[in-house]
Amino acid sequence: MPVLGWRWLIALSSSPCFVLLMFYGLTPESPRYLCSRGRTTDAKFILERIARMNNMALPSGILIQQKRSDNDVDVETILPLITSQDIDATDMRVSAKYSCTNAFRTLVSRSLIKSTLLLWFVYFAFSFAYYGIVLLTSELSSGERRCSPDGMHLRQQNDVRLYRDVLVTSIAEIPGLILAALLVDRVGRKLSMGGFIILCFAFIAPLAVPLGEGLASTLLFSARACIMGSYAVLYIYGPEIYPTSCRNTGVGVATSLGRIGGMVAPLIVVGLLENCHQKEAVLIFDMVLFLAAVACALFPLETKGCQMQ
Repeated sequence: MPVLGWRWLIALSSSPCFVLLMFYGLTPESPRYLCSRGRTTDAKFILERIARMNNMALPSGILIQQKRSDNDVDVETILPLITSQDIDATDMRVSAKYSCTNAFRTLVSRSLIKSTLLLWFVYFAFSFAYYGIVLLTSELSSGERRCSPDGMHLRQQNDVRLYRDVLVTSIAEIPGLILAALLVDRVGRKLSMGGFIILCFAFIAPLAVPLGEGLASTLLFSARACIMGSYAVLYIYGPEIYPTSCRNTGVGVATSLGRIGGMVAPLIVVGLLENCHQKEAVLIFDMVLFLAAVACALFPLETKGCQMQ
């Protein structure tokens, strides 16, 4: 940053993403998508590879897709790909099961409406909290300089602290991800998310008052680890509550609404802390985190150990 500036920092930081392009050719296509395009042979080949990797065997038969009425959106009637010995090969022509409208209607159907609304709010709250904590790290350092009576004397010291705090709290995401991986299949999705959020609530709360540099950095590190862990579990749990026919639409809509939380967070964090309202900013964060924990507890389905529909 001091030598090249933020533009070069972003450019160099994003360059490793191009390595991902090499893996696109190795990523298997979705079997469901292939079936919807009538490419059942390719779909079966991929399913056989998946079965071999999991030391399983596919049922014998021909891969087909169950047809259904477009007006019937009850989730209980959604059927996955099945195999059958008795179907004629000439009936294997398959088209896309849902239009975008029908998939969205499934999301708000009687069986899924509660999970959908809760998921929308949780994505919003997690995104709000995640980006808020990132901004809170930098704003608390610069905020102390602005709000201190002798703020000009703290400028150079706080600039050094700012870069250090951002680095340390960014590293916190690694233990957060490790903890999520260890807990998600042991204690379940709902309890993992709720526990991480409650801990994040507890770590953020003391920041409502001015604290020592070491203690504030420790609390921000812990909060960043917890919100990253909860986000990791959410990315597992979100797709699991929807059937395959509307899974992409459900997660896509929830993620889009979550981005609104990411856009709102800077307005609150920067706006309040620039005016030296640290207590009010932290109070809003804790209120959102508490409501997110309640929403996690209200999810009607725990998907630990369950097969995906």
